[in-house]
Amino acid sequence: MEKEPITVNGLNKLKEELIYLKEKKRPEIVAAISEARSHGDLKENAEYHAAKEQQSYNEGRIEEINDIVARANVIDVTKFSNDGKIIFGSTVDLENLDTGESLEYKIVGKDEADLKKKLIYYKSPIGKGLIGKNKNDLVEINTPAGIKNFEIKNVKYI
Repeated sequence: MEKEPITVNGLNKLKEELIYLKEKKRPEIVAAISEARSHGDLKENAEYHAAKEQQSYNEGRIEEINDIVARANVIDVTKFSNDGKIIFGSTVDLENLDTGESLEYKIVGKDEADLKKKLIYYKSPIGKGLIGKNKNDLVEINTPAGIKNFEIKNVKYI
C-alpha cells in the first residue's frame, strides 16, 4: 500500500465528503429504495433500479475515500521553514514569460487537483517542472500545449 501525499486541507475536505456520504446521502438512498420497493414489481421498476445504482456509486465512493485516507501521507507545509524552494503543498506565483500573464498555483496530490481552482497535481508536467526549483528561477516546462517559460516570482508555504 503506497502512501499518497495530501495537504491538510485536502484531507479535511475528503473527511467532510465521507461524513456527508455516510450520514446524509446513505439514509436518503435507503429511503428511496424503500419507497421504490413499495411500488411493487421490481423487474420493471425504474425508480428502484436507479436508487440501487445510486447506492452502488455512493458505497463505492465511500470505499474509495476510506482507501485514500488510509494511504494519506499528510504534509503540512506551514510547519516547514520557507527557504524559497518549491515543495509539495507550496503555493507558487509565476509569470508566464511568453504572455506576461501572472499565475498562482498550489502543488497538491491527485485527489485534490483541480485546475479551475489553481490546484495542480505534483506529477503533472507543470508540477514536475516546478518541484525543487527556487524563487527567482527561470523555468522551461514542456506541456502538452507546447513549451512554456516561467519566472518564479514567489514561493509561499501556506
